[in-house]
Amino acid sequence: MGQEHQDPVDPMEVLTAHIVRKGLRMTRQRRLIAEVLLNEVGHLNIDELFGLVRKKDPHVGYATLYRTVKLLVECGLVTSAQFGDGSARFESAVNRPHHDHLICTECACIIEFENEEIEALQVQECEKHNFLMRHHKMEIYGLCINCQ
Repeated sequence: MGQEHQDPVDPMEVLTAHIVRKGLRMTRQRRLIAEVLLNEVGHLNIDELFGLVRKKDPHVGYATLYRTVKLLVECGLVTSAQFGDGSARFESAVNRPHHDHLICTECACIIEFENEEIEALQVQECEKHNFLMRHHKMEIYGLCINCQ
């Protein structure tokens, strides 16, 4: 399911609306966590994210971090994946096209790729089986060029 064009979203408006719907309020710490994660390129585990956030505010705790990341995933601003190392990794989904991942089982590097032919085949398979796709992800595990 390729995404040719999406209008830019204001992630803080999306997050704030989600938080309000849940009966919570947008705090300074939640805003900071969201800004750090949404502006980071790559796939961060919770400890890496915690380190980046604590550099900006040493008073942010793990509980606040976990709850905020959960809110970001719930409202679709962040995606979560486990790439075989037992650790959840998070990446911004804001204004980014759909992409898939190649994961090296030796060094754990993650290579992102986009392929419209693969996307089209997935849509065809869903149609063939009268299946309504909501979302999907593709992860291919193997050895990167440096580990072969």
